[in-house]
Amino acid sequence: MNPDLLRERIASKRDELIELTRDLVRIPTVNPPGEAYIPCAELLGQRLRSRGFDVKYLRAIGTPGDSDRYPRMNVVAKHKGKQPGKTVHFNGHIDVVEAGSGWSFDPFAATVKNGRIYGRGTADMKGGIAAAVIATESLLELEPDLPGTLEFSGTVDEESGGYGGVAWLCEQGYLSRDTVDHVIIPEPLNKDRVCLGQRGVWWAEIETKGRIAHGSMPFLGDSAIRHMGAMLEAFESSLYPHLATKKTAMPVVPEGARQSTLNINSLHGGQYEGHDGLPAPVVADSCRMIIDRRFLIEEPLDVVKAEVRNLLDELTESRRGFRYSLRDLFEVHPTLTDRSAPVARKVAEAIRTVLGRDPDFVVSPGTYDQKHIDRIGRLHNCIAYGPGILDLAHTPDEYVGIDDLVASAQVMALATWQLVHGHE
Repeated sequence: MNPDLLRERIASKRDELIELTRDLVRIPTVNPPGEAYIPCAELLGQRLRSRGFDVKYLRAIGTPGDSDRYPRMNVVAKHKGKQPGKTVHFNGHIDVVEAGSGWSFDPFAATVKNGRIYGRGTADMKGGIAAAVIATESLLELEPDLPGTLEFSGTVDEESGGYGGVAWLCEQGYLSRDTVDHVIIPEPLNKDRVCLGQRGVWWAEIETKGRIAHGSMPFLGDSAIRHMGAMLEAFESSLYPHLATKKTAMPVVPEGARQSTLNINSLHGGQYEGHDGLPAPVVADSCRMIIDRRFLIEEPLDVVKAEVRNLLDELTESRRGFRYSLRDLFEVHPTLTDRSAPVARKVAEAIRTVLGRDPDFVVSPGTYDQKHIDRIGRLHNCIAYGPGILDLAHTPDEYVGIDDLVASAQVMALATWQLVHGHE
């Protein structure tokens, strides 16, 4: 196939690409709780079926958050060629985070202005989904007898761990090394970057424990909040400085994420503030903190956990009445695809063709659904590549550039043509 012809075909679909992105953004698939998954899955499924794909709607019954009110509904589409070839799978998550405040535009109106589409999910990642759809459609229009298999999945719950989406599909065998050769996830990592993986993550709940008493006589109780304060002080004086010394050889972006980090996601202590906003006057007998520890490929997970537990044990020894519990919530090991893997190389070559410059090979500071494809599907030939600026994800006035949508669709199409033909 003439690469210029393919690029021209996609460029001619610019308006179609804009409208598909806008149609997706106008469906407010906010997670949590997981709204409007079915109409969004059906929009994608109906479009791909009309282009000759076999389409399945798959509800991940029993996964976290799934209910009859908020069903975890995924869509999987497949186009199998008449000639043998490789299987390329595009995966994109259809859920978005809540809009929040601070917007200059209606977050679900998909406003077009100054060469951009504004709205929640434009960058993360409905623009990437639309670009992948246009890329595969253009390939089939120009080469109806395209060998191999093109697959597409629109999945749920990436923003809350991906358990009802990609993790479940991997468990069911839809995304595994036995059935798929290459995976491209069009996350917003910038159109000139190939993302090879992610840092690791460990979420945990720390609870400090106290003894309840009347608030006017706190000396009769033991404040769990004060004990948590001692833990926070230990973080500040010991753990944070230690983490700042840990650096990685992984090409994580932005630069500040090339060290180990710890975020305190939430902190809850004492009694519930009632309808009048005033809690009961008692000493807190419990205080809970959720920590979000991002770690590097050079760090063993057992060491990461031990750093926190050792501080807790030291406080148990040194602080009178200090008691705690530590509960694992979520953990993912770092993922790093070899930059010489076929999918990484072919996407990089396509970036050079379309943009005229060498791509950057990067690693994401946070996790995305590659973690499940790698861990459960045992499918290591996977990268993230898509339009959109990473720093705009989850922010007010999120947008995706229209030129970026077109260019990234061209890159995806050129790389996919090479991969299905087995040009590795």
